[in-house]
Amino acid sequence: MFHAFASLTLLWLLLLFVFLAAASSLRIVYEYQRAVVFQLGRFLKVKGPGLIVIVPGLQRMARLDLRTVVHEVPSQDVISHDNVSVKVDAVLYFQIVDPQKAFIQVEDFFSATSKLAQTTLRAVLGRHDLDEMLSERKRINDDIQAILDAQTEAWGIKVTVVEIRNIELTEDMVRAIAKQAEAERDRRAKVIHADAELQAAQTLVNAASILASAPGGMQLRYLQTLAEIGAEQNSTIVFPMPIDLIRPLLAIADRQAGAKAA
Repeated sequence: MFHAFASLTLLWLLLLFVFLAAASSLRIVYEYQRAVVFQLGRFLKVKGPGLIVIVPGLQRMARLDLRTVVHEVPSQDVISHDNVSVKVDAVLYFQIVDPQKAFIQVEDFFSATSKLAQTTLRAVLGRHDLDEMLSERKRINDDIQAILDAQTEAWGIKVTVVEIRNIELTEDMVRAIAKQAEAERDRRAKVIHADAELQAAQTLVNAASILASAPGGMQLRYLQTLAEIGAEQNSTIVFPMPIDLIRPLLAIADRQAGAKAA
């Protein structure tokens, strides 16, 4: 009876061991994860998502998250191509597209991608002037993204978006930019005023040409001006009499004088 009890206990212990071994060999990998499986130190395969089996003692697995990572690149001191010192920070979006490379080819893919983004940000911005940083930010973002994506491809990382967030200037540079903008506004105002003067002068020249080409045009304009001034209730008006206005009268007087002499 003792032997039967011992055998039953041994059987239960064996079943318990088998159950625990089976439970420890089962892993659940979520939809957004992948499991990189190694067998005796050698890469075996990438498994998941779902329920996978790992042989305890022989196999080991590492979970990797395939979701997009949003990383804030710390503020970097950058000297632009025109020797202006600025502080620039950015936001980086990337994700794992090859779990095997991301786990094997680089020790810490997150830290490596972050450090690479910082150095690339400084290198690319250093090739541009300050005006280009402020006005062509989208093109610079695309350049940084293309460079990062090409270099992280060997790590199984896909850089999807790079966005420069803030460009901080010193107070002296802010004042200099404000003065430059004010000078530009003054220049535009002067150009607009000069164009208006030119158009007004051209209009006056055209009007004078039309009046000179029409018989009696200057006389009519003269009489119109007299009528406008007379309506303003001025007490005394001294206005020169153009010779063109009285030339017809002089011609008539000359004809009459010639007729009498004949």
